[in-house]
Amino acid sequence: MTSHATPPVLTVPGATPELMAHLQDGLARVDALLREVVDHEDPFIAGASAHLAAAGGKRFRPLLTLLSAELGDGITDEVVRAAAGVELTHLASLYHDDVMDEAEVRRGVPSANAVYDNSTAILVGDLLFGKASELIAGLGAEAVLIQAQTFVRLCSGQIRDDRPCPPGVDPIEYYLAALADKTGSLTATACRYGAMFSGGSADVVETMRAYGERVGMAFQLADDLIDIASDSDASGKTPGTDLREGVDTLAVLRAKGSTDPADARLLELLGSDLSDDEAGVTEALGLLRQHPALEAAREETYGVAREAQRLLDPLPDRPAKAALQTLALSVVERVG
Repeated sequence: MTSHATPPVLTVPGATPELMAHLQDGLARVDALLREVVDHEDPFIAGASAHLAAAGGKRFRPLLTLLSAELGDGITDEVVRAAAGVELTHLASLYHDDVMDEAEVRRGVPSANAVYDNSTAILVGDLLFGKASELIAGLGAEAVLIQAQTFVRLCSGQIRDDRPCPPGVDPIEYYLAALADKTGSLTATACRYGAMFSGGSADVVETMRAYGERVGMAFQLADDLIDIASDSDASGKTPGTDLREGVDTLAVLRAKGSTDPADARLLELLGSDLSDDEAGVTEALGLLRQHPALEAAREETYGVAREAQRLLDPLPDRPAKAALQTLALSVVERVG
């Protein structure tokens, strides 16, 4: 695996210098373990397996594991192992996502399916899922069960996200449930492992699981808002991707529920195929940015983040608790 600097910790306003030092050291240990695990005796497999890991990324999920561990006895070898297992699971899912989305770029570099091919990307994703399971197996039977249950939820959420809402089902409830599975389940496990392997009580472990699921949902909901509200210069992403792909995110679903005649043009655009209609995407984005549905979706996203914060209220006051509560809001307030 190509050597690279340890990924920067996400900004955590209010974190003490001592806590930040622990997190930086913990992420360096996670990154070293990732490099070791994705290596392979076959140079081609080694290169393909390391492709996305070497590109960096926020390491958001390992950060949650490490922060959760700081509520207990701190960052142990088991915590580092769990954090690496969670990140490998996430990386594996990205290989599959890029094939499904026909993506060309991931983390600022060509996607694995673009560099190699779809078959290789799928098989490498499978290989990394296996590597993640191998890592977690060293943590005991309960951790293996959690990993398996998380994997089932992750795949179930992705399947439902890729299919239209069934007739007779509330589309917003369907969307949020799919989001909880495909994104919330892995962040829940990241926090759960951190508490488990740092000596946390059963109550603390459950609190962190619930917190992690809500933070993961807030993270994805914020991504959906960024896709509508931010310009490419600020976010580094091309706005309107979900519209092009026909994905109805929360703001779009809220807008589609409008009965105001003034929204006729917006509803017409949202109901049409925008995959090859850049003018239509631009017009729809302009109308959505002025529509109350966008602000409603933003408030709901903040509501999920605030719920995550409140879950931590009963825990003893520690620097890690304050950082986790701040982090819940910071994932909503970011621009990219």
